[in-house]
Amino acid sequence: MKQKVTVKPYAGPAGGWGSVKVVAGILTQEEVAILGSEILLKQNKSDGYMCVSCSWAKPAKPRPFEFCENGAKATAWEVTNKTVEVEFFARHTLSELRGWSDHALEEQGRLTAPMRYDVALDKYVPVGWSEAFQEIGRELKGLDPRSVVLYTSGRASLEASYMYQLFGRMYGTNNFPDSSNMCHESTSVALPPVIGVPVGTVRLPDFEQTDCILFFGHNTTTNAPRMLHPLQEAAQRGVPIITFNPLRERGLERFTNPQDPIQMVAGGTRISSQYHQVRFGGDAGAIIGICKAVIEADDEARSKGHERIVDVAFIEQHTRGFDAFADFCRAQSWLDLERTSGLRQAAMFQAASTYMAANAVIANYGMGVTQHRHGVETVKMIVNLLLLRGNIGKPGAGISPIRGHSNVQGQRTVGISEKTKLVPLDKLKELYAFEPPRWDGLTTVDACEAILKGEVRGFVSLGGNFIRCIPERSLMEPAWTRLRLSVQIATKLNRTHLVPGEVTFLLPCLGRIEIDQQANGPQAVAMEDSTACIHGSRGQRKPVAERLLSEPRIIAEMAKATLPPNPKLDWDAWVDNYALVRDAIERTYPDQFKDFNKRMFEPGGFPRPLGARERKWKTPNGKANFTVPEAAFDMSPAGDGVFELMTTRADGQFNTTIYNENDRFRGIYRSREVVLMNADDMAEWGLAQGDLVTLETAADDGVERRLRGLQVVPYDVPRGGIVGYYPECNVLVPLWHFAKGSKVPAAKSVPVRISRDPVPELTDTHEIPITAVE
Repeated sequence: MKQKVTVKPYAGPAGGWGSVKVVAGILTQEEVAILGSEILLKQNKSDGYMCVSCSWAKPAKPRPFEFCENGAKATAWEVTNKTVEVEFFARHTLSELRGWSDHALEEQGRLTAPMRYDVALDKYVPVGWSEAFQEIGRELKGLDPRSVVLYTSGRASLEASYMYQLFGRMYGTNNFPDSSNMCHESTSVALPPVIGVPVGTVRLPDFEQTDCILFFGHNTTTNAPRMLHPLQEAAQRGVPIITFNPLRERGLERFTNPQDPIQMVAGGTRISSQYHQVRFGGDAGAIIGICKAVIEADDEARSKGHERIVDVAFIEQHTRGFDAFADFCRAQSWLDLERTSGLRQAAMFQAASTYMAANAVIANYGMGVTQHRHGVETVKMIVNLLLLRGNIGKPGAGISPIRGHSNVQGQRTVGISEKTKLVPLDKLKELYAFEPPRWDGLTTVDACEAILKGEVRGFVSLGGNFIRCIPERSLMEPAWTRLRLSVQIATKLNRTHLVPGEVTFLLPCLGRIEIDQQANGPQAVAMEDSTACIHGSRGQRKPVAERLLSEPRIIAEMAKATLPPNPKLDWDAWVDNYALVRDAIERTYPDQFKDFNKRMFEPGGFPRPLGARERKWKTPNGKANFTVPEAAFDMSPAGDGVFELMTTRADGQFNTTIYNENDRFRGIYRSREVVLMNADDMAEWGLAQGDLVTLETAADDGVERRLRGLQVVPYDVPRGGIVGYYPECNVLVPLWHFAKGSKVPAAKSVPVRISRDPVPELTDTHEIPITAVE
């Protein structure tokens, strides 16, 4: 029977007592003793470990509790005392486990022993480490390297990532899709030609100097909660914070710092001074409207001989393309901009007036921008807005893409990329005396297409839950079973592990919070945060099982089993002492990692040099570039009963990890099988709260994409749009529905149709009581 959803609106702020209760609840749920939870005091500290959740920066002078609610969940999830022993796999077939929920699978605990899939038993069976590596090596040597994919989730350290890409290139492949292909690749494509760097230009101290903050398409409450601290401090100084988002997210409305006793008693701080609910994909229209208002105000000031509104000196010295962009903005009609943005002209004027009054402006954005068909162009539009008043390359200003997984940005920095122009192949050739492949590899979307065609035969996954987080799941799961080799390196069981190839290995690894003891002693690793600062991380807890190996060790053993000996490279020495890997990273990227080993534990992290912060533009023409959009951002609904579906994450999850099946801030408990709808749209379609519906992708390509049994919940959603949870709704995302230029799946605006389901019997029982997470 289907679980009946409970809707109980949440009136509290982000943070506050609600977060305190949740932290206590997750520690209890994962059997982490409260007295043993001192591990949290080491989180994001210079003598501790980097959070395994989001990639937000950690300050040079950390707070006593430098963790958030979701960071505590992630820590408890990793240091849980629950374990999955070999007996578990002896009791359960993979066919049976495929019927379990995502939460139930990971909730079993940490993997403890290497396993190999036995097709006759439909079960995982134990295998020795040495035997596993030797067979993986034999399989890889038997495959064409072009047919092998080496995928990376966003948590692997800089050391592991560097070793992984080097192993792959020495093997002969450039197929390095990673989780950034599914989120911020639109950023990496958009920024280099316009400002000369592929990452943001803002650092933590800039939030102390800014006098205006913009937000586009980001749920800070769930995806980067520690960011609420600098936002709250800015709001308390009177800094205007202007938010553009289709949904009203609690953390961008109100926040109470649980570390402040006065706030806990008196209540929280209002965060956003303006909150504009754009339609799905309406950010670009809103930004063009603001730019149009700025340019028209500047035109008027110039005609009257008043002080200019745009930063003329900056534009003339540092930019190209202003005149063409200004003409484009002048030509746009306010009627069209209202329709595409979902905002009134007065709202865009209000935001523009605040922007024009500010001297230093930070623009933050998330996947609500990048995961659209026009994600790349929208990022460029944010740059255009900032360039108008010189808001890149000065204190308190800049562009700030908010990344997800804790080292997803750093992996790219050290070579995890399918694009060969981003990797110093000649330097690798010089250092290790081999000829790297020179062809561009597969993105995530490319890899999926190649798997469907049977062109990819081997898939090695360094973390992640690939099948669950990609589009086109109904086609991808059957195709996955035709892989010759699937190697999954993981800490916990997930759905991808339950879809085996012909030869499948499940290899358990140490978590970042665990002590990584090697021949040279306990090892530290490094990560890069969203602000391009590098941080060291030391494991704190005894490993949950004796047989676990570190990610660097697993990579080295696969390399030794696959590659011929190389006198220029001693994999065993690298595993014994990760400092040698960091030396190798510094030799490969001397401008980015100067004195790497000496600096990795600098308070606040050591910053990578970014030319755009100093107004040194490493673009083809040596300037920052205004750009005119290639096409109009007409996101009008297709009509004929078609809605736009936006996928979202709940309070009780991080990416595909589901901590519980509740979404506290949206007031939804006991089920994730819901669709959020505007009340007027519900009335028009004759739907009431709790009615069951089916969503079907509105696409005429011969593929049936359906998701049944979703309960309707009224919510403050722009008309014509509906919201469902990721990753469950991924089955509705076509593989070809991606951002132009970056191939990021456009999961924030999927055309779907709604139909009513027959009424089934619903149950009110659930494994987690609401009181544990309220």
